[in-house]
Amino acid sequence: MSRTSAQSPVDAQPIDQSPAEPSLSRGLKQRHLSMIALGGVIGAGLFVGSGTAIAAAGPSIILAYAISGALVMLVMRMLGEMAAAYPASGSFSVHAERGIGPWAGFTAGWSFWFLLCVAVGLEGIGAAGIVHGWLPGVPEWALVALFMLLFTGTNLAAVKNFGEFEFWFATLKVGAIVLFLVIGVLAILGVLPDVSAPGMDNLTGHGGFMPNGTEGLIVGLLASVFAYGGLETVTIAAAESEHPVQGVAKAVRTAMWRIALFYVGSMAVVVVLLPWTAKEIPTKGPYVATLDYLGIPGAGQIMNVVVLIALLSAMNANIYGASRMASSLVARGMGPKAIGKVTGGVPRVAVLVSAVFGFVCVLLSYWRPDDVFAWLLNTIGAIILVVWFFIAISQLVLRRKLEREAPEKLVVKMWAYPYLTVLALVAMVAVFVLMAREHDTRVQLYYTGGLTVVLAIVGYVRQKAAESRAAAADA
Repeated sequence: MSRTSAQSPVDAQPIDQSPAEPSLSRGLKQRHLSMIALGGVIGAGLFVGSGTAIAAAGPSIILAYAISGALVMLVMRMLGEMAAAYPASGSFSVHAERGIGPWAGFTAGWSFWFLLCVAVGLEGIGAAGIVHGWLPGVPEWALVALFMLLFTGTNLAAVKNFGEFEFWFATLKVGAIVLFLVIGVLAILGVLPDVSAPGMDNLTGHGGFMPNGTEGLIVGLLASVFAYGGLETVTIAAAESEHPVQGVAKAVRTAMWRIALFYVGSMAVVVVLLPWTAKEIPTKGPYVATLDYLGIPGAGQIMNVVVLIALLSAMNANIYGASRMASSLVARGMGPKAIGKVTGGVPRVAVLVSAVFGFVCVLLSYWRPDDVFAWLLNTIGAIILVVWFFIAISQLVLRRKLEREAPEKLVVKMWAYPYLTVLALVAMVAVFVLMAREHDTRVQLYYTGGLTVVLAIVGYVRQKAAESRAAAADA
């Protein structure tokens, strides 16, 4: 019996043998990584989408964001442990391949690439809508095209250009959210002129802390889970940094307080200052509604600028992340070779393919908004949860191998292993069950599940074919 047939691919591969990765440059500095991690948790979903969640959950949105934030902390700790041990542009896809098998790396990688490309289109549409309000004479499709050209250009150039854009985008987003928190806390304390301290009235009045019961909390919880997407990019970018192990370790360790401060803290400020029943929260967005209440002049336009920056930042980061994931997959023999060509340390073909796919999604939003585009939106609905699931399973397997074969690589350790990893898996299953209970999210679950199954089947068939070829060669 050959070695290939006697052992699984995972067990047969030594811990220090890494799957093939593209030869990328090391142009990102620690300040880039730190701000990518910091800005990655501040997206348009926080500034605008959280309004609907507040309208459903009431003051208990604080609890919803705290619960989902705890889950994200666990996922990022797991991912940080693996990324510090094996820095790779394929990130969790490489870890899934190493820990579970090539079919898992294929499934996690291509599903995430699909998610990022569709997200690029959505963010382009949102950014164009804001600018179109200022420049009504310019058609929205032209603005999307302009944004796509801009960020495709920055990603085609040296990676340090991407890093610089993200550094300043993140700096502006962080500055905006910190200023909001400072103003909000001063208002809660009654320090601001013409604003009386609200006390606990808005938390306990208007139906209480959980006015819509557990159903409202569940809606808020589901909305908050998907608002946290974006942190994964830092582990992809770490592979192109000057000191990948130290960089990703530092970024992951400091991600914890950022989640608590930016998400949970800002939700607390909103629901303490405003009644959750305020109609302005879901229509204007919680941040604009709060600033208007405090009498901040030009609050709406200020937040429009901040949201625009968040959308453009996400476009830039998602083109980057999609191109690196595609390049990594191709380098590992999981995609068309033409996409994986690296020139000057940049996977330029992968950048172009990812950007073009994103722009096609924008065109579909105009041509087929009710069927094809709606299908795309539903398909990406739960992909981030699927990715998190692969991360947790991979960490369970790889941690044992690391402790046995290369304990010195455990620079970042998952807390209370394996208990918190198992708890995170149980929480993910619970979120899947909750999604199945709600009609809108149930549809997303079906479509995402269909895409995942198709990719898993293709990946498994490819894996078995590769094993058969290897077995024949050994024989």
